[in-house]
Amino acid sequence: MDSEYWGRYYAVTVDRPSWDTVKVAIGLFASDEAAASRPRFAVDLGCGAGRDARELLRAGWRVLAVDREPGAIEVLEAATPPELRPSLETRVADLATVDVPACDLVNASLSLPFLAKDLFWPRWERVLTSVRVGGRVAAMLFGDHDGSASDPSMTCPPPQRIRESLSSFEIEHWLDSEEDTQTALGEPHHFHLVEVVARRAK
Repeated sequence: MDSEYWGRYYAVTVDRPSWDTVKVAIGLFASDEAAASRPRFAVDLGCGAGRDARELLRAGWRVLAVDREPGAIEVLEAATPPELRPSLETRVADLATVDVPACDLVNASLSLPFLAKDLFWPRWERVLTSVRVGGRVAAMLFGDHDGSASDPSMTCPPPQRIRESLSSFEIEHWLDSEEDTQTALGEPHHFHLVEVVARRAK
């Protein structure tokens, strides 16, 4: 998938609503009395056109949005209202190597699966350790029945393996679903999606 492909993807998705995982995470933080007393900081890994980053900004969060494609950052910045831009920091970087700072929330919607296995698991562990105690991870991952599972450049783990990796977290939202449908660009695909929102307990 090259920059031209992703450019078409951003054009199709820029005006779409945020994913449910980030909405669930925002709602859970809003109900936390301790968290409500201070500003919140989120890292959006693989931000794409920014549907999730802008949802966080509208909810009063400070956001670091990261994507390896410069085109993604350009679309996000153009689509962000001027009054929200002071709370947005952007970075063009490879998800496999970017430094993930300590934060209240790491959001990763359909981005980390595009890392090969030798890169995915170290990155996933780094994501989890970057979340402060009491903070959360919100992720959408591909499960092992996904149509991309045979692609060696991607990682589609069994849902149970994902659960096992969250031993320091309390899982607050979990959805494991499969569907034959289309990608955002109209390509037929069997999706096996694992949605998770989890709070770091220790």
